[in-house]
Amino acid sequence: VYQQFINYPAMTVYENIASPLRVAGIEQARIDKEVRNAAALLKLTPYLDRTPLNLSGGQQQRTALARAIVKNASLVLLDEPLANLDYKLREELRAELPKIFAAAGTIFVYATTEPHEALLLGGNTATLSEGRVTQFGPTVEVFRKPVDLVTARTFADPPLNTIVLAKKGSDFLLEGGVKLPVPPELLGIPDASYTIGFQPHHLSLERPNPGAVPVRAKVTITEITGSESFVHLDFADARWVMLAHGILDFETDDEVEVFIDPRHIMVFDQNGRAVTASKLAA
Repeated sequence: VYQQFINYPAMTVYENIASPLRVAGIEQARIDKEVRNAAALLKLTPYLDRTPLNLSGGQQQRTALARAIVKNASLVLLDEPLANLDYKLREELRAELPKIFAAAGTIFVYATTEPHEALLLGGNTATLSEGRVTQFGPTVEVFRKPVDLVTARTFADPPLNTIVLAKKGSDFLLEGGVKLPVPPELLGIPDASYTIGFQPHHLSLERPNPGAVPVRAKVTITEITGSESFVHLDFADARWVMLAHGILDFETDDEVEVFIDPRHIMVFDQNGRAVTASKLAA
């Protein structure tokens, strides 16, 4: 299933879905049963007599997906299948895909450049950078526990917030004498320079818990997306993004106090590898 809506334009939806079964020489009674089952799964039953040009983009992509599923293949490949849909159709079909995949009972490999799409679909995720698989495993685990900085940045949208800090004793030292506590499980790592990473939603305007650390940062721009705002910040030599709920109307160069939650930071060594308690114990 490709990013473009690839269907046979002169055939009806019914015949598009049936085409691989006809090529395989399947008997008509079974073709009819399989086509109607796939159409019901993809909500295409009312459109079986239409041709693709008389369908919406979402319906055209559903037709392409039904044609792939009806073959009862052991593996179905999808190349950014929702990228060419408008926002409403994309969100509608994206929410249905996990149920469709589960009902089809086959293996789906779904290529996407959007981390939140991978999180929604669940299953297992392979992150790729420059043609190389950087990590593979359960989707939530890859998101929460990336093995290296490359994976963490690949699986972050908005971009991962990072800053290079020196560790001294039980703290990472921030500009202005601010100290960020080292996670308890990593207290044994050597005093050295590390890259600290945290997701935009783990930076906040209000203290999320007593252990959160306040820092002063300067606003560079605010993007309002409706119910949320992306606030771009300068702190020392770092460029951060904060994802905040609601509409925030900051001016450029406003100075704001934001809180970093030490419970949610990721720590990477000078080679970009994640520092974990298991590695420390080893």
